[in-house]
Amino acid sequence: MPKKIVFMGTPMFAVPILKSLYQNGYPISDVYTQPPQKSQRGQRINKSPIQGIAETLNLEFRVPDSLKDSHEEFEYFKNIEADLAIVVAYGQIIPKNFLNLTKKGFINIHASILPKWRGAAPIQRSIMNLDKEIGISIMKITEELDTGPVCNIYKIDLEKNLNANDISEKLSLLAAEKILDNIDDIINEKAKFIEQDHSKATYASKIQKAEGKIDWNESAQNIIGKINGLYPIPSAFFTFKGERYKILKGEIGNSVGNPGEVVSDYLEVACGNKQSIKIKEIQREGKKRQNINEFMLGSQIKRGSTI
Repeated sequence: MPKKIVFMGTPMFAVPILKSLYQNGYPISDVYTQPPQKSQRGQRINKSPIQGIAETLNLEFRVPDSLKDSHEEFEYFKNIEADLAIVVAYGQIIPKNFLNLTKKGFINIHASILPKWRGAAPIQRSIMNLDKEIGISIMKITEELDTGPVCNIYKIDLEKNLNANDISEKLSLLAAEKILDNIDDIINEKAKFIEQDHSKATYASKIQKAEGKIDWNESAQNIIGKINGLYPIPSAFFTFKGERYKILKGEIGNSVGNPGEVVSDYLEVACGNKQSIKIKEIQREGKKRQNINEFMLGSQIKRGSTI
């Protein structure tokens, strides 16, 4: 059993993994997470999910703005004398000079089947790309992003009706289970790390809000991929009479019309491949989310409209 583990993570995706380590008796000496963020109107401070669970479990935590060029954080981390650091969607690149500060290195749990979808948004990109499967990779952190050797990959089918939030939850629970199968081997140097085939690498760049705009000339499958991949943030959207409408849930239909034409009384929209999208949940700009029956009661978007 290792003496000291540092856990570094920020979003909800990382929470089940930290809880799993804690509940199974692994000694977490320190938790690193991103600093609290002000809400848009600055009325409250939002702690990261990992800070929240660290406080609940009474774990020591730190929230540095940056590790890069921080002598204070370098010295603090060095003095921990940790056996291992486990990194899960921390949100900062670990500086090169930190990577030698633990006895057994830094381990990253990455939500893709490496070397595919290195980078910031692997789940979203995988769904938008209509991949058949997705997974988690347990890898050593090296100087370049997501390029380190991998000891294990665990895969699941990428079901077409699941969105990025659903897949994130599935992969997080999978990682929380599988890290327990790996951690002792890593500590005891029994884990076998294999170099990635860098020639097959693809990159999951950060999602830009503008990517959510729907092009109705695309296939229904691609549009559903965008709707599911960009849920809940930033969401796929269209505009009508200057207002933005987020599509939160949709399914493929069989109606035919000109791309962008509303072809039913319940907001079924024609696409570019002689199919259509049946919008099931929607959110008008500044309003609450609604199912399509509620929405259509007062909507100006009628059959024959173009969106």
